[in-house]
Amino acid sequence: MSESKKTTIQIRDNGSILVKGDVELLDAEGNAFETKPAFSLCRCGHSSNKPFCDGTHKKIGFESQPRA
Repeated sequence: MSESKKTTIQIRDNGSILVKGDVELLDAEGNAFETKPAFSLCRCGHSSNKPFCDGTHKKIGFESQPRA
């Protein structure tokens, strides 16, 4: 797989999940969300635009720093 086609998923400290690359995001019923080449998914559970991040984690003081 070429570097330009590589999909990456990064868990950001105290923040969202950053997704970059060619990926299809589906809801529980299999319906596709419209996405951009890079987007962030909510991890704190408080976004008003779920499943996408809207930055609310900063306002509520969300903290999580998982390591692989």
